[in-house]
Amino acid sequence: MMNAWDYETEIAPGGHWSLRLRRGTEMQLTDVAGNANLGMLFYNPENLLERYNAPDTLKCQHTFKLTQGHCLYSDMGRIFASIVEDSLGWHETVCGNSHAEHVAAQWGGRDYQADRNDWHQNGHDAFLVELAKYGLGAADMAANINWFSRVATDTSGNLRLLQNHSPAGSNLKLRFEMDTLVLLHACPHPLSQASAYPRSPVRIALGRADPVAEDDVCLNHCEENRRGFRNNTLYHLGR
Repeated sequence: MMNAWDYETEIAPGGHWSLRLRRGTEMQLTDVAGNANLGMLFYNPENLLERYNAPDTLKCQHTFKLTQGHCLYSDMGRIFASIVEDSLGWHETVCGNSHAEHVAAQWGGRDYQADRNDWHQNGHDAFLVELAKYGLGAADMAANINWFSRVATDTSGNLRLLQNHSPAGSNLKLRFEMDTLVLLHACPHPLSQASAYPRSPVRIALGRADPVAEDDVCLNHCEENRRGFRNNTLYHLGR
């Protein structure tokens, strides 16, 4: 970091938020109590049709997980953000969101009118609330990232969520490579089998990132990432 954090906040369990971040911003995410899940989506605020593309992000970097050195790509081949630090080593972007039916079946139905802040929100509806603030809806929801969550496959290809993957204090840092509309929620992972509705908050800190150096871990992770950074350079030259 060039400076101390300029802004800090905490996302309560089941909470959601959205904000526009400028190119050159660094975001630190911290799992405060352990075993959190933080869903996240990215959009280009100047062209909301451009959004995070999970398949391209994984394919072009020859990976199934996300960790330090990986970049997070748009469907236009540009890099929204880079993972410059990661204490955990594994985050997933293939499982999507929890839905109201899953949450009700697993932990019982609770609504805000009756239960206030103890209600059971789900990831899909949380994203819908944030999308609506920008004139977007369900058709605009892409496959999301689930920070602090790890999945594994069995011999038949079925996915399961690994329990107790993220200890308290686990954190990562994102460096934003272009102006980005960020949507996030702290709702349960869709494969969670926890006995009680998860109650793990996530701390968010924002500040200015160091410039991208020639020996940058994300830039040099693979040739595809170098190409992605060049795509960003061309994009910013044309603005």
